[in-house]
Amino acid sequence: MPPLRIGIIGCGLIGRKRADAAQRLGHAVAAVSDPDDARAAALAQAMGAQACADPAALAALPLDLVVVATPHDALAPLAARMIAAGRHVLIEKPGARHARELAPLADAARARGVLVRVGFNHRFHPAVRKARALVAGGAAGDLLYVRGRYGHGGRLGYEKEWRFRPEISGGGEAIDQGTHLVDLARWFLGDFAEIEGHAASFFWPGSVEDNAFFLLRTAAGQVAQLHASWTEWKNLFSFEIFGRTAKLAIDGLGGSYGTERLTFYKMKPEMGPPDIESWEFPGPDLSWDEELAAFAEDIRLGRAPDPGLADAAAALAIAQSVRAKSDYDHSL
Repeated sequence: MPPLRIGIIGCGLIGRKRADAAQRLGHAVAAVSDPDDARAAALAQAMGAQACADPAALAALPLDLVVVATPHDALAPLAARMIAAGRHVLIEKPGARHARELAPLADAARARGVLVRVGFNHRFHPAVRKARALVAGGAAGDLLYVRGRYGHGGRLGYEKEWRFRPEISGGGEAIDQGTHLVDLARWFLGDFAEIEGHAASFFWPGSVEDNAFFLLRTAAGQVAQLHASWTEWKNLFSFEIFGRTAKLAIDGLGGSYGTERLTFYKMKPEMGPPDIESWEFPGPDLSWDEELAAFAEDIRLGRAPDPGLADAAAALAIAQSVRAKSDYDHSL
């Protein structure tokens, strides 16, 4: 398969990560667009790409794939425009503000014969992938429950950024890091039949939550206990998978979250202290590369992306359901 010609809409931190991953994989970042002309020009120069005045100009170019990495309110509308132009689309997580914004995209993508992937890149972290392979191979036995924690502490002036405007973001931490946790929980346990939880603002002023607590249950009785926080003063990622015969603990994501590590606690027949095996993944974060490589293979094979729009809709519906149990405005 020849290298893909890729367009990037949104030239901030995530757009740059996507562009860098494409370049490392040998694809061509052919065009970029951003409301900030200087930011678009800088990324275009770094990639040897064309800086487009607006997304319409980018959509008119002969591109194979467009990455949409914008604030949440623009994700679905811009993806719809790219789909209408016949382009495959990678939409940054969470894909939209609300699940209802994604249904028209699925219909449009089917009609145009294009593929849409949603960027839940945490599925492509090496510790997560290895845990998934161990679970699939039966190393932990039947799964019982998962426990996840994910958070950071914001920064000065954080409450003035777009994430605190629900008409743009769709919500706070339930949507931000919470949908990553929900997506991972669904990936390991499947769909959730019962959704409980609470969203609260403990520290950051504004009209969105800075903490979200999820208690989710599958039809088979498996449980996910998840907490996403903007008051985690030391950046934290922890995701634990409990099976009948073992526990798998994923800690860290690299960088400020600490070295990525998977620890496998294998129960002995006589029980007592388990056998312990661990793996560390100290290298750079290549989840962006792995995710794009998977999408390129989807395109080559005509294979449905995983995760796709249905997964994003499920995660968003759960996040918004938990938000609805709080005192925030959910009229959008």
